[in-house]
Amino acid sequence: MYNARYFQDEFNDFLELHNHSDTPHTLYDPVAYIMSLGGKRVRPVLALMTTRLLGGDHQEAMSAALSLEVFHNFSLVHDDIMDRAPLRRGKSSVHEKWDLNTAILSGDVMLIAAYQLLEVYEASMFKQLVPLFTRTAREVCEGQQYDMDFETQDEVSVAEYLNMIRLKTAVLLGAAMQMGAIIGKKGEEIQKHCFDIGLNLGMAFQLQDDYLDAFGDQDKFGKQVGGDIATNKKTYLYIQALNLATTEQRKELRHFYSEFKGPIDEKIARVKQLFKETGAAADNIEQVKTYTMQAFELLNSLEGETDIKNKLHGFAQDLMGRIS
Repeated sequence: MYNARYFQDEFNDFLELHNHSDTPHTLYDPVAYIMSLGGKRVRPVLALMTTRLLGGDHQEAMSAALSLEVFHNFSLVHDDIMDRAPLRRGKSSVHEKWDLNTAILSGDVMLIAAYQLLEVYEASMFKQLVPLFTRTAREVCEGQQYDMDFETQDEVSVAEYLNMIRLKTAVLLGAAMQMGAIIGKKGEEIQKHCFDIGLNLGMAFQLQDDYLDAFGDQDKFGKQVGGDIATNKKTYLYIQALNLATTEQRKELRHFYSEFKGPIDEKIARVKQLFKETGAAADNIEQVKTYTMQAFELLNSLEGETDIKNKLHGFAQDLMGRIS
């Protein structure tokens, strides 16, 4: 009964009750729009399933789960502006559908709403949830800044890149599972254990996204394929391709990411070829598998309801199966 789809449906029902356009509509319509675009609801599902896994009532975690999803979508609205991304989940991004100023302000009010959703919790729980949320929100912003810094930085190491995605993406999945543990009334040791499971899943998830940005099916991926290459983003694929490349391949890659002025389709096609030729594409897939296995090992060692643990394992496996 308590599989991932069950928790997705429960969460979406809860979201539908809250996802209505307030006034002024010019501020709140974009919020309702981005929240209605769907997705797998990874972060709220992880929070709800963790609470249930640890013996708590997942209904009590709904507001925290929605807080996480509102914050996540706030970050997407602003990321799309910074990345000049035309699509989000296969639909027009907010700044494309409305305009830049509307997207900025609607994103801002989503951040405020994310905090307000935590106000329903009693004092002792609130005092644990808010510092975790605040730390995570700050780290996500730090990760986004590193990501932007890398665009103009000549050299980016694998270690620097992995730290960036830890901050930008992985800590939010870790926080989702830690929030589930907090609402499940567990102590700091179990909370940290749950955070580490989510962190490893987050690392795998972002590395997988990097791969899919280059090699995914646009209709399934929901974003413009090749967008990272087009905007010269230094992803794991690019950084590792430079590390593994021959002198000539390295020279060609750097040319495409700095001086190339030709057709963008030509650039994307050749860079993807170089990612495969150097072995960076295969290495990226191996990294996804490594972080996923680390998450599963931690999950297997966590005491909790066996059926929910198996369903959580299956949910994570489905997420990571997108490039298998």
